[in-house]
Amino acid sequence: MSEHRRKSPQPQDGGRAAARRGQSGSSSGRRAAPRGATGSPSDSGSGGEERPYGGRAEARRAGQRSGGGRRRAAEGPGRGSQSGPGRGRGRQAPAKKRIIDYPRADRYGAKRWVPSWKLVTGLFIGFFGSLVTVAGVAYALVGVPDVAKTATAQNNVYYWSNGDQMVSTGGETNRQIISYDKIPKEMRYAVMSAENKTFETDSGVDPMGIARAFVNMAKGGQTQGGSTITQQYVKNAMLNDQSQTVSRKFKELFVSIKVGASVSKEDIMAGYLNSAYYGRNAYGIQAASRAYFGVEATKLDASQCAFLAAVLKGATYYDPAGATSIDPAATPQANRKRAVTRWKWILDEEVKDGRLTAAERAKYKTFPAFESPRSNQQLSGQIGYLVDLAKAYIVKNTDITQDQLQQGGYEIHTTFDKKKVTELEDAVKKVRKEHINTKLRPDTDKYVQFGGASVNPTSGAIEAIYGGEDATKHFTNNADQTGAQVGSTFKPFVLAAAMSWGVRDPDGGETQAQDERTVVSPKSLYSGKNKLKIKQYNGDVWMDKDGNEWLQTNDGGQSYNAPTYQIDLREAMRESVNSAYVQLGMDVGLDKVKQAAKDAGILEDSFASSNFPSFSLGTSDPSAIRMAGAYSTFAASGKQRDPYSVTKVTSEDGTVFQHSDVEKTTEAFTSKVADNVTDVLRTVVEKGTGTNAKLSDRQVAGKTGTTDGNKSAWFVGYTPQLSTAITMYRMDDDEKNEKREFLKMYGTGGEKKIHGASFPSEIWHDYMEKALKGAKVIDFPEPEDIGTIVNDTPSPSVTPSATATEEEEESPSPSVTPSESSASPTPTESETCGNWDWDCTEDGGSDTGGDEDGGTDAGSSATPSESTGNSRGNGNGGGIFG
Repeated sequence: MSEHRRKSPQPQDGGRAAARRGQSGSSSGRRAAPRGATGSPSDSGSGGEERPYGGRAEARRAGQRSGGGRRRAAEGPGRGSQSGPGRGRGRQAPAKKRIIDYPRADRYGAKRWVPSWKLVTGLFIGFFGSLVTVAGVAYALVGVPDVAKTATAQNNVYYWSNGDQMVSTGGETNRQIISYDKIPKEMRYAVMSAENKTFETDSGVDPMGIARAFVNMAKGGQTQGGSTITQQYVKNAMLNDQSQTVSRKFKELFVSIKVGASVSKEDIMAGYLNSAYYGRNAYGIQAASRAYFGVEATKLDASQCAFLAAVLKGATYYDPAGATSIDPAATPQANRKRAVTRWKWILDEEVKDGRLTAAERAKYKTFPAFESPRSNQQLSGQIGYLVDLAKAYIVKNTDITQDQLQQGGYEIHTTFDKKKVTELEDAVKKVRKEHINTKLRPDTDKYVQFGGASVNPTSGAIEAIYGGEDATKHFTNNADQTGAQVGSTFKPFVLAAAMSWGVRDPDGGETQAQDERTVVSPKSLYSGKNKLKIKQYNGDVWMDKDGNEWLQTNDGGQSYNAPTYQIDLREAMRESVNSAYVQLGMDVGLDKVKQAAKDAGILEDSFASSNFPSFSLGTSDPSAIRMAGAYSTFAASGKQRDPYSVTKVTSEDGTVFQHSDVEKTTEAFTSKVADNVTDVLRTVVEKGTGTNAKLSDRQVAGKTGTTDGNKSAWFVGYTPQLSTAITMYRMDDDEKNEKREFLKMYGTGGEKKIHGASFPSEIWHDYMEKALKGAKVIDFPEPEDIGTIVNDTPSPSVTPSATATEEEEESPSPSVTPSESSASPTPTESETCGNWDWDCTEDGGSDTGGDEDGGTDAGSSATPSESTGNSRGNGNGGGIFG
């Protein structure tokens, strides 16, 4: 062993000592490299000079690179050849190699963390190799769907509120598989032109569609359905797993690839059309053909096939019968418009694709006629309406999707009381039998419709509804949505707003502060004059769109309490005086009136425009369910609870929904406000327009309502235990009728005019007498004094005109008080009194306006949108308890 390997390491501090060592070890006089540094190949064994460093910093870096930091580079034994006598040093042992050189050992600083191209390439190959392996295994494991096992839905079982079974329905009873050769080629062509033009040549998978689906999932949005017919068929076949997850999408992708590679196009098309859902509980083309057209699938023509292809896009929005119980936007009118547009487009696309000749296309100019939406006799009577209501509530208020609900397997416990449902239906049938005669009066009694709903004020539970004559014949649920304006039944919300926020000072202008309002008392005085000039906050008379003064009329042209015309708000509610409540609404602010109704439970989408004075007269169109629920808020002393129809949903996995977990109560009004409104509404029933609703053994509060042109009539009333709304209107709402509109009810049932005090209050009375029979008698709370008497002057007694008539607003000479006009002769009783005109009852008095026309008879003219009340016209009033 050479001597220099036995010597102790020498300091390598780069100073003078280093210089001296350099002088002794180098003939050139250059400073020698520190020990441990590696010389050039010529240095080894040749005594050549070592490479110098430029200074201390470079020497220090060299020491760090050799692994010693500031340690001596010569630490540890060397193995290299000598470099001069006694000065040679050994080389450092090479580092142990790693399988994955990361961080990189031969790089320093940030470069250590930059992967090499070899590492990147290896990882890339390994990752995709793993994917290929996983894909291969997944492809091998998934199976091809069996069309006979697709869309195998179970029944849903519905229960009454007492736990008795109501009906078991919703399974695949309306489904039949037919062979490919029995499916019309027109149906195949329509679906291909609408859904997948390249079906006959593609691989069955749309990569771009899949990419979009994954991007949507990554963004947290809704995933899309299958982009090709093959993918849609696979989606239908996987009904048992409708979760929107990445794993499900991957599984669906592999199944689609396998189906595209191993199943013939004919079988895929037949499988898709036999498993698709077309609405109306119809799975498959055969069931759909029967449900919509009443024929076998083999008899469908190109026009009918184009329609069914349109429905495949989503029956909720393309079935012309509508599905407002699922979505308020799915009205019959809106659905029909969507369906007609897509039907035309599909036929035109078939011509472009060469699947239909232009001459054949020209034959189909008329949208095909279709059958009634229901055929399942288990859903006849009221059952179909009840089931629809419960299904809609579940879809809107739980995590259960419509697809999952259609698949079935749920036990659904409802709030419906079988006894009350039967009693409400019986009360309507009694009125129909005794008063509605289409043979005797076809022009006035045809198309008469009734709707009704009962809500429990203490819980919000919907205990009974009347949706129509028969759910298998009349599809629209008259309890849930009709578009019928509510008329004067809206006035309690005006009073509640005046008691909650108060009226503005007439001299305060439009900008006065909120705290400058005056809360009103029911004794506050307003004008009961017919053709009253309605004033804005600043005192200006409201002008209509034509620049004419708004002259508010009362029903029958009635004025009250001449010559002062002053009437307090209690009596104005009792007599249903339009002029007083329209001006009160203006003084409170129509925004506050709307807010009061909304707080009580009326849905936003059922409000008419609140930019016109007649808003206070009920130009909005809430459903019977929502009106009963809103009046329940008064019955519950201001506590608002949303109406609901399902208490619990269970499946084989246990309870999946419990209403008690989501129920909530809010304070819409203080008890002082709500109880005073109730006290005023009691006056309506005890000695006003609602006397026909008196019950034999308990207190009742309620309000009548009639609308513009006598197109709808209402009675909404309540006791502390039950709130019920009854509506009546005329409409030809046959699904085949493209133009659906409300018809006037002059002469209907043999009556000159239909008021809320007539048939609606009779139904309400007959039903409530039975529904509350045996129930504990509970009185309403005594109201506390509230507010200030606005317009305080000596309060006159109500002295309605003895010559009042029920002349319509169109009458050129409306009847008024004797002091206002004596030109009109006093009509006979037969001319003025119908069976329910309150002025002919023992409570006495003449017809003082009873139920008013609440639309544009309110002024000399109105804007186009206001002339029909709600700008949505005769459409849905909100759906699912609209």
